[in-house]
Amino acid sequence: MSKDTLKVSGVTYTTAEDGYFEKRRLKRSAGVWGLWGLAVAAVISGDFSGWNFGIDFAGFGGMLIAFAILVAMYYGLIFSIGEMSSAMPHTGGAYSFSRAAMGPWGGFITGLAETIEYVATTAVIVYFSAAYADSITSELLGFSMPAWIWWVILYVAFIALNAAGANISFKFAIVVSIISIGIIVVFSAMAIFSGAFSWDALWDIAPDAGQTAFLPHGVLPILFALPFAMWFFLGIEELPLAAEESHDPVRDIPKAGLIARATLIITGLLVLFLNTGVIGAEATGTAGEPLLDGFRAIVGDGMAAVLSLFALIGLLASLQGIMFAYGRNMYSLSRAGYYPKFLSLTGKRQTPWVALVAGAVIGFVALIVVDALGGSTGVAGAIVLNIAVWGAVLAYILQMVAFVVLRRKFPDAKRPFRSPWGVPGAVIAGVIAALIFFGTLINPTFLPAIIAILVVYVIMLIAFGVWGRHRLILSPEEEYAVSGGLHGDPQVEGYGGEVETELLAADGVDEPAQVPADVVDEPDKV
Repeated sequence: MSKDTLKVSGVTYTTAEDGYFEKRRLKRSAGVWGLWGLAVAAVISGDFSGWNFGIDFAGFGGMLIAFAILVAMYYGLIFSIGEMSSAMPHTGGAYSFSRAAMGPWGGFITGLAETIEYVATTAVIVYFSAAYADSITSELLGFSMPAWIWWVILYVAFIALNAAGANISFKFAIVVSIISIGIIVVFSAMAIFSGAFSWDALWDIAPDAGQTAFLPHGVLPILFALPFAMWFFLGIEELPLAAEESHDPVRDIPKAGLIARATLIITGLLVLFLNTGVIGAEATGTAGEPLLDGFRAIVGDGMAAVLSLFALIGLLASLQGIMFAYGRNMYSLSRAGYYPKFLSLTGKRQTPWVALVAGAVIGFVALIVVDALGGSTGVAGAIVLNIAVWGAVLAYILQMVAFVVLRRKFPDAKRPFRSPWGVPGAVIAGVIAALIFFGTLINPTFLPAIIAILVVYVIMLIAFGVWGRHRLILSPEEEYAVSGGLHGDPQVEGYGGEVETELLAADGVDEPAQVPADVVDEPDKV
């Protein structure tokens, strides 16, 4: 059977086989609060640990400045992706935005950055969750297991949860988000009313010669603190990936982003001030479990296992949320043909279970390899964490470039929600992300992560250039880009259909309003 083909910007699209999109359906299950729960759940573990290492670099004052800078960046970022997601209400997210703005190669590079971010972040959370779980079972039940067994258990359990149905995933996200917020609120009340909090403890790092208590190591270390401040917000940008599972993505994704961002700013400030004020800035900067140490300082070590269980809840909330993200990211890239197409199969429950399994296998192997290389030093979590941050920052920069380009390239595209910060907001977010990117480059602790990502990129770009770019499918994300922003809302227009047929079967381009002449080369039939 012959297939219609279309050559665009150095890639080739072919007709999807019969039933292709029917085997790759997602189910609409989420309203505003389900999306809020997903965003908060994905991020909330960052309040429990990870953020605090920024204090070791820059002191409390430097970390506070880094937090303020990150608030500005995430406002610009979320406003911008809210506008783009309302214009492109399909699952592609960052890949989709960059594909429309910068062509197939730009879309692939951005989508791969998000894959790295979410798969690595999931692996980080699995790593630390396993450590918490083992400490709990050791103290309460008297048994311990090797870390890799915990990794397998956690991956299998949360693949099952995410594959059970989107409705279950969103409900779980709401519940664990509320519980995690409740734990932070309880800690905050205990810190304030117990008298354990001290303003003086915020400044107990001895300043270097010529420096102050506010910035004990000077101004430059603020740059090194920024990647750790990201853990208060890292993951909230996944909301557009739920577009095809939202009842009203055009309205609800921007709204949920606003509410989630406000929630995370409040919880982040509570933890930053109160946790540091309870155990001191010096101790906070090197703590592996700062919130638990704060609880212990208030109630003593006798309830350590119970307190670890609280922290584990926060980690598991983020494990569910970030696993949701990598599943949808890999699903959308696979559905369009950038990744092997079988990864986008969804099954009877209409969840991307194949992508969920594939991401888990990659993350598990990465943990095994990095842990083996780290040996007894236990650096696996830190290296994979840095990989996640670097992938996230790269995706942020490319998305903000995409926002600016799309405002000019597709001026007539529908934008039901428009960023109140507009192009300046995207520029601000992009510049801050670029600063973080630069900070990771000059920080030697990030070198193993950067090398790992560069190796992945070289392999994947070669594979795409030699094989993948000749086998793409006009998924909603691709139809939006090829049609100049005039098609690509699967909720309204469905998958494939007449527009795909017209684009693939055309002998020439007579109407630039349908297919921009500067985008399409010459379609042909094989």
